[in-house]
Amino acid sequence: MRLARQQEYASTTGSAASLSGGRHRIPRTRGRWYAVGTLLAAGLLGPAAFLVYDMPKDTPHREPSSRGVAPVPPAPAPAPSPSPTPTEIEIPPTGTGTFVTAPAGGAPAGDSPSPLRYRVRVETGIAISPAEAADEIAGILAAPRGWTDNRSYAFQLVGAGEPHDLTVTIATPGTADALCWAGIRQDTGGKYNCEVPDGVVVNLKRWVKGSPTFDGPIHDYRALIINHEMGHFLGHAHMTCAGPGQLAPVMMQQIKGLHGCIANAWPYDKNGQFVTGPPAQ
Repeated sequence: MRLARQQEYASTTGSAASLSGGRHRIPRTRGRWYAVGTLLAAGLLGPAAFLVYDMPKDTPHREPSSRGVAPVPPAPAPAPSPSPTPTEIEIPPTGTGTFVTAPAGGAPAGDSPSPLRYRVRVETGIAISPAEAADEIAGILAAPRGWTDNRSYAFQLVGAGEPHDLTVTIATPGTADALCWAGIRQDTGGKYNCEVPDGVVVNLKRWVKGSPTFDGPIHDYRALIINHEMGHFLGHAHMTCAGPGQLAPVMMQQIKGLHGCIANAWPYDKNGQFVTGPPAQ
């Protein structure tokens, strides 16, 4: 606003100078009249300044702009980027019945000189990478609290076309049911996994969604699936809860209820003790 007053004052005095002849010098004898003219100009400025400051409250205030220059409108704010929508793997009720085997193998995990060789395959037409699934399963079987904590056990991932002892298959619920029924005449009801004579069948629904009885990351539930079914290959039968508040044995069918135990994905606890319980009836 101070700049506005200076501009208005310069405009007023400039007009007075032009009326008196621009750059002509004013004689001393006219100094008194020049002073009077200046006071009159200042008097005229007073009401102008009053009008600037005494605007009605409902009058919008606009900052003054230089003469001949249009005010620049503010740049519009950029539109916010849409949040990415999380993707979820589709679980079709049944699939093609054909499979793709992960191509790569790996070094043995565990101390046994005779590792259990396994391959991983995934039913075609579902959004699961065989290679990624194989890497995740290999990490589960090599984990410190996994079966290799027992030096009698070892596992080795092998690729397509290589000799193997068993196959881990990830399949749609309908295909998993068919494989489980053909292998052991077990009705898995579209929601369970199973161990068959030549491998492990993992229901896609369980691999993607976990279990309502398991409160933890999906990777931990996948560890429970693999450790439970591999446990059958190692000769372990079903167990049940040893008591309220204790870790559930990995050989317990935890999806059917915890019975007071705490959900657990690993054969061994943090102290290296095997988590056991009474035999299941």
